[in-house]
Amino acid sequence: MKDLKLESLYLREIELPLKAPFVTSFGTSLKRRILVVRITDAEGAVGYGECTAPEEPFYNHETTDTAWSIISDFIAPLLIKNPIGTAADVSDALAAIRGNRMAIGGVESAVWDLEAKKANTPLWRHLGGTREQIDCGVSIGLQISPEVLLEKVTREVESGYQRIKLKIKPGQDIELVRVIRGNFPHIKLSVDANSAYRLDRDVHIFEELDEFGLLMIEQPLAAGDLVDHAKLQKLIKTSICLDESITSLRDAEHALELGSCRIINVKLGRVGGHSEAKAIQSFASENNVPVWCGGMLESGIGRAHNIAMSTLPGFSLPGDVSASARYWAEDIVEPPVTVSSEGRIKSPDGPGIGYNVNEPMVERLTVRRETIPLK
Repeated sequence: MKDLKLESLYLREIELPLKAPFVTSFGTSLKRRILVVRITDAEGAVGYGECTAPEEPFYNHETTDTAWSIISDFIAPLLIKNPIGTAADVSDALAAIRGNRMAIGGVESAVWDLEAKKANTPLWRHLGGTREQIDCGVSIGLQISPEVLLEKVTREVESGYQRIKLKIKPGQDIELVRVIRGNFPHIKLSVDANSAYRLDRDVHIFEELDEFGLLMIEQPLAAGDLVDHAKLQKLIKTSICLDESITSLRDAEHALELGSCRIINVKLGRVGGHSEAKAIQSFASENNVPVWCGGMLESGIGRAHNIAMSTLPGFSLPGDVSASARYWAEDIVEPPVTVSSEGRIKSPDGPGIGYNVNEPMVERLTVRRETIPLK
């Protein structure tokens, strides 16, 4: 397909309240300011994407506000200057932009959705996905006590989720894992530090975590750091998984060359969209390194894109793609994303992302908007 003629980019910011606070080493989230990207072409086709940039620059340098500026002031003009024929062309058209991968990913994913709809095929098949259902895990934020954490883990295990991930930070780590592993000796259990630890201070913590048979320790050290992660991986048995440190295929290549990790978390926004995600999973597969899909508290639009990405062959571990109802009283897609009692999500049959966007709800939640012609 080489006939894309983009016509307009609609950018909206919505505010979607979380059902419960989500606590990590970065802080506490009570709601999500989400940028919804809507792309149209000359024939009236519509594609949706979601920019996953958080409200504050603590996960990476991007925020909701910086992403809005980058999309409006730079991405849209570059799409006008460099007309694209296919969704795969978007990355090259925007290559002049340094960083700002989440802003790029929000727009790029919308174009992929549009192209799949024009081809009348599910996005996951259009991307080259092979799985008709994906395995799901959950990420559980820091809790006020080990007892409350155990209650939440028990509920998620009973719901069928195939992997439990616990957020940790210094002072809230070993005892939390000990309680959960003691009650669930056989589940796939991992921890996520979100860069909260230091190699020169905390090696003993990771050596203790080695005793709990964890699937992985995710991003224990500083974002972007590959050298210290390589040093740490040599000191511990548990596999390190990199998240914030992998923003591109080149990062993945360097991480594996240095031995910085044995597993890679691919977040669609963090790597700039589907094209780069496909390249990373392909490279990882060639090197027998498993990848999985991480989450950024997405609405149903971003969640649907994550489902599509997770059907690619290299995504061999359960990802953080869970049911809409875990986070939202009401999602902005219909039907909401649901998970089976076996902890799986069925790949949708409809064209594009396979879920209908509830435009009246989006309109009701919109606090900022901009329409940009692309011709």
